[in-house]
Amino acid sequence: MEIKELKKVSDFLLGEENTAYAPYFIGKSYLSVLNTKEVFISNVTFEPGCRNNWHIHHGSGQILICVGGHGWYQEMGKEPQYLKSGDVVYIAPEIKHWHGAVADEPFAHLALSIPVEGASNQWCEAVTDEEYSKLK
Repeated sequence: MEIKELKKVSDFLLGEENTAYAPYFIGKSYLSVLNTKEVFISNVTFEPGCRNNWHIHHGSGQILICVGGHGWYQEMGKEPQYLKSGDVVYIAPEIKHWHGAVADEPFAHLALSIPVEGASNQWCEAVTDEEYSKLK
């Protein structure tokens, strides 16, 4: 997918290819850090079919604000949620989950978190192609 097409996903900056977290994603994502004062805010853009691995935020939760395209969010043991622009997802600390784009279009969300001393992310197993292909 051309970067020009990805820039149309939302009004927020696309940012750079998310190489630092690439080991925890299937497909390409892009990251633009928007704010680091008091609340950490970044725009994450996923190419079609891109999703992150299952992961857990220890010590601090996260809020996703969907700003373009369509995507998926799923907590371990629950049904996946279809996401569209304007949807907001609160992820409590210690909840194993994943999120990403639908198979045929890009997706962008703002990720908000409060910096907490000692907080960390635990990256877990990938969402397999078999699991992902079952999403409708």
